[in-house]
Parts: sequence; C-alpha cells; structure tokens
Amino acid sequence: MPRKILGPVLPALKRRPLIWVVAAVAAALVLVVSLVLAGNVRTGPAAVAGRVLDGVASAQATARDATGSYATLWLEGGDSTLVDRGRALDAEGAEDVRSIECGAGWLAGARVDGKIFLRSSAAPDTVEDAAAARLPDCISAEARDALLADLGVERTWPEPAVDRFEPPAGEYRPAYHLTPDQRWMNDPQKPFFLDGQWHYYYLYNADYPEGNGTEWFHATSTDLVNWKNEGVAIEKFRNGLGDIETGTAVVDTEGTAGFGKGAVIAVLTQQDDGVQRQSLFYSTDNGFSFQNYGQNPVMDNPGEEHWRDPRIVRDDANNQWLMLLAEGHKIGFYTSPDLKDWTYVSAFKRDGLGILECPDFFQLDIDGDPSKRTWVLAASANGSGEGRTTGLAYWTGSWDGKTFAPDAGEHQWLDGGTDFYAAVTWDDPRLTDGQRKASRHAIGWMNNWAYARELPTGEWFGAASVVRDIRLVSDGGRPALVSAPTPALEALEGNPEQIPAGTLREGAGEELPVPDSGAYKMDLELEKPASGRGEARVLLQSGGKAYATVGYDFGTGQAFVVRDGDSVAQAAGGPAEGYRTVSSVKGNTGRETVQLTAYIDRSSVEVFVDGGRETLTSLVFPPAGAKDVRLAASGGAVGIKSGTITPLAAIR
Repeated sequence: MPRKILGPVLPALKRRPLIWVVAAVAAALVLVVSLVLAGNVRTGPAAVAGRVLDGVASAQATARDATGSYATLWLEGGDSTLVDRGRALDAEGAEDVRSIECGAGWLAGARVDGKIFLRSSAAPDTVEDAAAARLPDCISAEARDALLADLGVERTWPEPAVDRFEPPAGEYRPAYHLTPDQRWMNDPQKPFFLDGQWHYYYLYNADYPEGNGTEWFHATSTDLVNWKNEGVAIEKFRNGLGDIETGTAVVDTEGTAGFGKGAVIAVLTQQDDGVQRQSLFYSTDNGFSFQNYGQNPVMDNPGEEHWRDPRIVRDDANNQWLMLLAEGHKIGFYTSPDLKDWTYVSAFKRDGLGILECPDFFQLDIDGDPSKRTWVLAASANGSGEGRTTGLAYWTGSWDGKTFAPDAGEHQWLDGGTDFYAAVTWDDPRLTDGQRKASRHAIGWMNNWAYARELPTGEWFGAASVVRDIRLVSDGGRPALVSAPTPALEALEGNPEQIPAGTLREGAGEELPVPDSGAYKMDLELEKPASGRGEARVLLQSGGKAYATVGYDFGTGQAFVVRDGDSVAQAAGGPAEGYRTVSSVKGNTGRETVQLTAYIDRSSVEVFVDGGRETLTSLVFPPAGAKDVRLAASGGAVGIKSGTITPLAAIR
C-alpha cells in the first residue's frame, strides 16, 4: 500500500493495535472464504496460468478491436503477432505460451511447471483438462492437439502387436514403407483429406514389365502411416486419350466445376502417341471411383514436347484456381474459375536443371512467423551439373496472382540423397490457417529413373518414402526447408535399446542391437572431437562385410551415405550410372554435437541431420549373408553422447 494511503491510518493503529489486528485478520478470513465459495481461488501453476491466459484474452480483444481479427502467438516458436497487434503480455512464470486463431475465435495454452492449461474465446475459464476445454466452432480437436504438441505434450500410442515386428515376405519388401502388392509404382499424387480419411494415389502399371501405361491406384489412411489399398481409381486407356499420368486431385468444396459441392476433381496428363494433354475426371463418391469428363481434354497441347504434371492449387487471395505445368525448362502458370477453362498468365524458366517435372507451389511462414509468409515453388529436377543426381529443387519468393518472383536466383534442394523424386506436399484442412502455414507434409517416390528398372525386388517395383513434415526456417540466414519424420511414425515403435555413451575408436567397431526384421530407427548424438577431425560410421554389414555406410565427417562437416557394396552395386556387368556415387550433405560445422536420425528399412535408408536441417534418402539392397550393424570411427576417435535403436513395426 502506498505510504500516502497509510498516513492517516498509522495513529489509529498505534492507539488500538490489537483491535486493528483482529479486524484485519477477520476481514482477510471473510475475503478468503468468499473467494473459496465463489470458486475463484487459484494457487500455484493454476494461478500463474490463469493470469497469463487472462492476459492472452485481453490481448486478443485488443487485437480484434484494432485490426478486425484475432492473432497468433508462440513464445518458444518466435511468433509475436498477438503482441504486435494487441498488447504486451506478462508471461512471467510460464515456460511457454501458444495461441491459435480461426477468424471467429481463438484457443490459447500455457505450460507452467510442466502442466498445460487451456482457455478459449468460447469460455472464460482456464482448465487443465484438455478434453474439457470448450473450443470455438472453427477450431477442431485436431487443431487443439497440434497446439498441445507445440507446448510439449507427447502423444501416446498403443504398442504394436508382436507379430508386426516380423519381417514381411520377400527378400527386400519394406516393413513400413508403402509399396504396391505387385508390379510397378512411381509418382505420388498429392493426398487430400475427406470424410475422416486421407486419400492418396500413385501411378501404377499392372502390366509391368510386359506392358506400358500407368493409371491411378488408390490408398487410404487415417494417420499417414498405415495404408489400405483400395484398388485402381482411374483406369488407363479408357477414353481414347492415352494412359493416366501425373496430376492433382482436389476437393471442390464450392462445386466450381459443376459436379456438386464436395466433388473430387482430378486434372491430370494423358499421353497418346507422344502428345501430352490435360484431362479432367470427377468423383462423387469421395474419390473411390472417377468418371471421365465428356469434353476432355480440358487443355489441348499447343505444340509442346514437354507439357505435363499439372499441380492444382486453390489461390484464395485471388479467388481462383491455379495450375502449374512442367514445360521442359520452365514452369507454366495458368488460372481458372472452374477447373475446366484455363488461361495462361506467366512462366518461370530455369536452365541447368534438366527437364523439370512434377511442380509444386505452396505457402509457409518463415520461422513460424505469419508476418513472413512466403511462397515456395518446387520441381523435380536433374542436378548432374552440380555433381548430384535427380531430386526436388525449390525457390522461395512472392506471388501476385499472375507471376512468381523468386527472392534469390539460386535454387536449393530438399534432400541430398539419390532416391527422393516426384515429391508432393500438402497440409491438413482440419488445422487453422496459421497451423497449415507453419508446416506441411511431404512424400516422395523412393527411386531414381537412372536404375528404377534394374532393381532386384522381384514381383514389385517402387516404394514411397515415409511421410515427413516440412517447415521453412531461416536460422538467421536464407530461408530453407527442413524436414522431419511425421510424428505418427511413433505408433510403429517398439521398445528402444540404448547405445552406451563413450568413445568410438578405429577398428571393427561395436555391434549394435538391431532387430532381425531389418526395420528400425537409429538415433545418435555425436560429439565433435577436440581435434575437429574424425568420422563416425554406421556400417550396415552382410556376411561380415559392409554393403552400406551412414556417417558423419567432422573434418568436412558432412553427413553421407555410401552403398558401393550392396547387391546392385556389385551386380554382374556393373551398376547403373550414378548408383555408386556417394551422397552427402553439409552440416553445421560450428556445432559441438551432431544429431543423426536414420530410418532404416529392409531396402532403404532415410537420414535426418540435426532435426532435418539436411536429409539423405537412398535405396540399399543387402547381399545374401548374416546381417549385423556396427558403429565405428575413422580418421580419429569420435565421442558418442547418447543413442538408441528402436524397432519399427510393419504396416502390411
């Protein structure tokens, strides 16, 4: 109490101190009892969270009054939009605070002493039970769960059945990667979510290797990990325009194409006698079967040799559909009001990357900051001029409704491995707009046209990568895509085995406790040697000899994958061009530790460096013989800070 208020009270306190003390105690008791009866007493973490979330509510009201909309916030994620648009927030005592908005409402959470508390625009109460938190109509349970994950809540999964840790039938059949039951698969088609399921299509040739022509094979999933084959959805050679090739399926929510609200519209390339055209197919049963549009093609070829792979994007800011076409050394941009009539508006041309294929176009917020929302243009390309093979190249920039303007002329690569091609990305429509712009999913064809037809897999050909989540991160410099395995893969995990901390020295190395199934995740945290030199090597061995190596070279700051001893590299007549090439990516040489996460399946390796700052995806085919994995050093001792081997269950 300020001294000027205490002044007139002091003489009375001196004359009758006991009476005043008794009165003060009684008043305090009355106040406490009344507050308890009112249910408003909050102590400890609940009190801190209540104060912080009251501040969020006040800031949201200010932001709405000042700008007409609510705003987002994430202390640990670096998003200060709510503070910028609303008012300063007193978050003292909170470890993290996150708020999302959906236009008509908001949801906020605070982590205090490891506990999570929620409050929303739908109710004034702060609650610890996430299921009891009232949500605005425009915020889904999935959006709430994503907010909880941002605040550090780990989702728990039921342990897979024991028999799922047995290896699948067949020498090289992957355990947890999607493959066709038989015959051929290649390009993935961008998945969409409808009626509680993800719908995913891939190019499929049931006549391979005897016959040509692809069609769209359909698979569904509820978690982007476990897939159910649904059969062929769009058959080849049915409308006189050729086979069914790469394109895009979208949910036409407003029925702009004239086939009803919620119809699924697929616009794709058909090729007949070497001429590529774009056709439309529509589905009124949620994408399980499609009908040919009677006025196909919706885009006839203007005389171009390469004119394919339409990527369809909804451009809400300009109230139009947007199409990107791969046209040789350039990407063409087209717009349409109804997915049928398309108008050319511009092109993005780049030489030195071979024939561009399978374009993609999407928005992400740099470092999760909505004020730094950026367009990303991507295309599958050939990097042979840079000493690499094919992969996904991308540029960041801006889009004005007609033209893409790159921020810088130089492209970047999403993956430094040999086998990540024709990749597609997508977001989750159940999330808020801000969450959808913070990260999105990606999947690629885990193969390479240089040797795709020469692999020893027998009755099946081709596989998809695991689904990864990508973000746009600046790290204080140029924005770059980083990717990490989607968290739902944790549902496949068994009990981990620890790799003891210690020092790796040159020699045969230490044997690792990998499962007999050949399907597992390996996590390693490596310490930089005092000398600054030395390699840590994970040796994948068969018959006592390394057929592939995953490693990190502290001297050069590079992670690498070598597969010069596998069954393809050692095949009679020599391997296909580029198969023996070492794949490598540059790490952060300034770090004292390096984290390597490798998803190893029965015929592939996917490596994520330092949380996905760099990645390497490669096929690997073990020769016959007893299998084991060893951890060794080369060129100097390397420290192991921690490590685990986690078995992964099969999805078949």
